[in-house]
Amino acid sequence: MSFVIQSNKENERHSFVHLSPIRILVTTLFMKFLLGEKINMSQIFDATGNVVPVTLIRATPNVALQVRTKEKDGYNAIQVGTGERKTKRIAKPQIGHFKELGNFRYVREVRLKESATAERGTSFDVSVFSEGDMVRVSGISKSKGFQGVVKRHGFHGAPATHGVKHAHRQPGSIGGGGRAGGRVFAGMRMAGRMGGDRISVRNLQIIKVDAENNMIAVRGAVPGKRGTLVEIKGGN
Repeated sequence: MSFVIQSNKENERHSFVHLSPIRILVTTLFMKFLLGEKINMSQIFDATGNVVPVTLIRATPNVALQVRTKEKDGYNAIQVGTGERKTKRIAKPQIGHFKELGNFRYVREVRLKESATAERGTSFDVSVFSEGDMVRVSGISKSKGFQGVVKRHGFHGAPATHGVKHAHRQPGSIGGGGRAGGRVFAGMRMAGRMGGDRISVRNLQIIKVDAENNMIAVRGAVPGKRGTLVEIKGGN
């Protein structure tokens, strides 16, 4: 399967949802969940000749490392590992946990509504998804550092003329005086650190599945820079 790399801009609008850093709720069919690595954006042509912007995700086989049950651990979950790294870079307790399954670079625990039917050592790859499936892709967005209110919150800024000097991108009044009783309202939009959040993009369609090369092409943009670990979950 060949791809033509064109642009990394995506004009379609999707809903972005902030999620908690760790917990992910999935159905009993946990095989509809896959860890992958964002490669880049590209575009392909569908059967009618229309160009489709896609994000390429490499998802090497995922392996079930541990199955947690409500009776034993208080909740249902499955621990999944993927990727590879040098043995010397892995802590000894992790080596003892992985054992013969491999040297995994990423390990994530996936919450389940019911107990998992799989066992430790079960492997699954991109073939769990099919072309046309609707998925939700989660990852850490690009970090942008400390940014002002114009970039961070979309403030329009002050007029460019009519006596404005050195204040074109300033936030303006933030309270104080009589407006808020001598204090600043909680939640006031101000300058600060931007990006680096866990973001989930819903309703993305899988356009291509290349099981031979462990690649998935998803319509539209997904969070993060190139090389970011992303989580693909079926059923939204």
